Amino acid sequence: MSHEISYAQEERVTRAEFLAVLEASGLAARRPVDDLACIDGMLANANLVVTARAAGKLVGIARTLTDFVYAAYLSDLAVDRSLQRSGVGKELVRRTQAALGPRCSLILLAAPQAVDYYPRIGFEHHPQAWVLRPGIRVSD
Repeated sequence: MSHEISYAQEERVTRAEFLAVLEASGLAARRPVDDLACIDGMLANANLVVTARAAGKLVGIARTLTDFVYAAYLSDLAVDRSLQRSGVGKELVRRTQAALGPRCSLILLAAPQAVDYYPRIGFEHHPQAWVLRPGIRVSD
């Protein structure tokens, strides 16, 4: 695969492209790839999508939900395995951060195999994060 990568902030990425890059990155194992309605909702409701393309093919994506001024949740950072460790992920994060306001924090939950990656590019571990999983209701 050519290493000439073009980056862009995109309004729409197709379901097929998104699923292909999730698979090629290894992130598909941690995403609801068999629930197409969910995948469609993930794409439709992300309000900041930065992509990396090689010869038009989607090879990386940073999919974020944000208010652009205070908090941004980087829900997906996926890079084709053939381009991992080449700087594509770091550039996707840089461009995501550049699209946000100067006071906006970028927040994410790391996949287990990526926990060593994020501190190397400047993320700080935050031990007070909490997750309320689907099906679990707030207790009285």
